[in-house]
Amino acid sequence: MFAKDGTVLVTSATMGEIKVVTTQSQPGFNPLDLLYAALSSCLSLSASIAAVQLGVADRIETIEVRVTGERSTEKRSRVEEFHVALSISGDVDRHTREQVGKLALEIGTIGNTIRGNPTISMIYDD
Repeated sequence: MFAKDGTVLVTSATMGEIKVVTTQSQPGFNPLDLLYAALSSCLSLSASIAAVQLGVADRIETIEVRVTGERSTEKRSRVEEFHVALSISGDVDRHTREQVGKLALEIGTIGNTIRGNPTISMIYDD
């Protein structure tokens, strides 16, 4: 919902609410932050699932995912490239961390959606 004061309030299907900021000077999430947060949180959850599937979950202490991106220089505004930094702490070697990351990319709904070419249908209220 867009309010007269310039704020946007987004309510999820599970009734969560988040205030979206419209300028970079305001503290909070803007739409691009939410996109990065969606990919980051999805990959974090997917990495924990991957760790269980690979039998290494008991050796992992923390999983941290940071997502940034490169915006396109074309006229059409979009993110051209996502940069994901995956940090896994615990008793796991580099090969195992890479296995967890690769499997997380295969599992994650948000990453799979971004890599695909989803259609967007829009309806209009009367």
